[in-house]
Amino acid sequence: MIVAANWKMGPSLQTAGVLAGAVAARDFPEVQRMLFVPHPFLMPMSVELASSGVRLGGQDCHFYDSGAFTGDVAASMLRDCGASVVLVGHSERRAAYGETSDTVAKKAAAAFAQGLDVVVCVGETKMEREEGNAEQVVIDQIRASVPCSLPAQKLLIAYEPVWSIGTGVVPSLSDIALMHQVIAGVLAEKFVASLVPPILFGGSVNSDNAGAIFSVPKVGGVLVGGASLDAEVFSAICLIASQCFETDQDM
Repeated sequence: MIVAANWKMGPSLQTAGVLAGAVAARDFPEVQRMLFVPHPFLMPMSVELASSGVRLGGQDCHFYDSGAFTGDVAASMLRDCGASVVLVGHSERRAAYGETSDTVAKKAAAAFAQGLDVVVCVGETKMEREEGNAEQVVIDQIRASVPCSLPAQKLLIAYEPVWSIGTGVVPSLSDIALMHQVIAGVLAEKFVASLVPPILFGGSVNSDNAGAIFSVPKVGGVLVGGASLDAEVFSAICLIASQCFETDQDM
């Protein structure tokens, strides 16, 4: 199981250091943990996480490796600061900055070229779901956002229904199962069935609902937002993931 934390523009540097230290102090061998931190915090967090096994990630990158792009961050810069993975295409980037799936694909290709793993985020809005277009929206996003150059081993997909992020409203388990099945089918067409990348679920994940979400078929982990800013809650989610892994191994 993968448990990833997206801190967004949340913690102060002091709080981030405390959080990273608390996460690094715990060990969950069956769980791959990732922390996506604000860009200015990458270097100090890489020190906090050293030798912990927790992967450090950037929250975005530019599709060019250098140039006159004030305020942007290149994938090579993330790598040089200790990151091994990057988020691209988060709904907040798509909505607030007008990022298209074509732009997301360019960013994913640039990140791969610099040796980073890539988490491509997809998800429908409330209106798109109410109009019955949720599945097609996500299918189209995946097909357009994942570049042909990106191998399955370097890719993760994060399904985050936009209407669920930060709202406390979580899709039903059957809705999550259906969408993850759809996503797995699209990825199987793009790659092969035996190489379908992990599919994470994100959207108001917390320690109360994580166990049920982990039990859904095709859910390979979670992308945690606000709940990841509490070290105890994040560790509780990791423990639940570990227990779910052990249960699956015993079956």
